[in-house]
Amino acid sequence: MSTILDTFIAPLCHDEIELLYQDDHLVLINKPAGLLSLSGKNPQNLDSVHHRLVKLFPGCTLVHRLDFGTSGLMVVARNKAINAALCQQFSQRTVNKVYSALLCGHLDEDEGVIDAAIAKDPALFPLMSICSIHGKPARSRYQAVERFYRELEDGTLLPLTRVQLTPETGRTHQLRIHCQQLGHPILGCDLYGGLLLPGTERTPRLMLHASELDFVHPVSGELIEARSTCSF
Repeated sequence: MSTILDTFIAPLCHDEIELLYQDDHLVLINKPAGLLSLSGKNPQNLDSVHHRLVKLFPGCTLVHRLDFGTSGLMVVARNKAINAALCQQFSQRTVNKVYSALLCGHLDEDEGVIDAAIAKDPALFPLMSICSIHGKPARSRYQAVERFYRELEDGTLLPLTRVQLTPETGRTHQLRIHCQQLGHPILGCDLYGGLLLPGTERTPRLMLHASELDFVHPVSGELIEARSTCSF
């Protein structure tokens, strides 16, 4: 499996990074879907959020990451001191993050909590797994916003639920695997069962967007409440 990962070449991302806010200490951006947060080991995977931004803001470092297929809000530190201060907020779980997503099927409940430990399994890499024995605690909240149907090319009606997801922890692939655990994977998720019905084309992207990001500015002490509307 590691050989497959090493030879993976990320498709070229033509979308630009949207700069939402900047000062001498940090930058707020809207990451496009289909762009790596950090450059990969393969030299053909050089393009990334960090690779692009370091040209504009020398010395900048990522405080957190979004999956390749996920779009939305990221905060980037412009120096090591700011990075350390922001990382502390993330580790202390004082940063509020909300994601918008489309889930396959119609949720029965309007809201709820998914509490399922997540573990790394070398045999499944790069997949994560739910494991109460070896996994690290992971907790996510969900709230249904809308239930609707999308008509596919063959006329089939695909039931979907628009949700808001709030991760209380920050495990790798947490929202994707928790939605799978819920029985309603995220539409377009190739790792955890969210592709379209058999015989139909895949959705063009992972339907997951970081739409809200609240944190305290390390220098001014001001509460930053960033918002980004998703395109789906």
